[in-house]
Amino acid sequence: MNKQIDEAVKILNQGGIVIFPTDTVFGIGCRIDKDDSVEKLFDLRKRPKSQAVPILVSGLEMAKDYVEEIPEEVVEKLIKPYWPGALTIVLKAKTDKVPLLVRGGGETVGVRMPNQPAILEIIEKLGLAILGPSANFHDEPTPYEFEDLNQKLISLVDYVAEGECGVKQQSTVIDCTINPWRILRQGAIEIRI
Repeated sequence: MNKQIDEAVKILNQGGIVIFPTDTVFGIGCRIDKDDSVEKLFDLRKRPKSQAVPILVSGLEMAKDYVEEIPEEVVEKLIKPYWPGALTIVLKAKTDKVPLLVRGGGETVGVRMPNQPAILEIIEKLGLAILGPSANFHDEPTPYEFEDLNQKLISLVDYVAEGECGVKQQSTVIDCTINPWRILRQGAIEIRI
């Protein structure tokens, strides 16, 4: 696995696009700070430019680099109990750090710390967030198993890290920019508001 981690880090640092397993689904990502790579990722997935993508971080401290502020209530009620894990939290983005495309043209960003050691190590070695949408073409089924990956998509990326997704369910997405918070997608983690 270490060889895969080092290879993924090298390719991401070169601006490449990588497919990788997370705890929930197979993701496809690139460095958040390489505009050409971000653009390429959207083009590859045929994703509408108006649809934001989540970012993956290695923890609370890294999340703070990309969002305006994380209210104490969010830390206590969501981050501490559910990170690392299948919970994507939508917060107000630092617009100078999170590209417009990643935000889908808006002011917010979905942030998640996956509960999967290999992807966390990749993010830690990079020292910054990566994009983390599911590894599929827009409107195609979400890949939970390696065999679910579309061969055409595999042929378009720079590297594929093999592995297992433990949860095999999409993350729950909760918007914490509004009061009361709103669940945008009910996924692996059940949250009562």
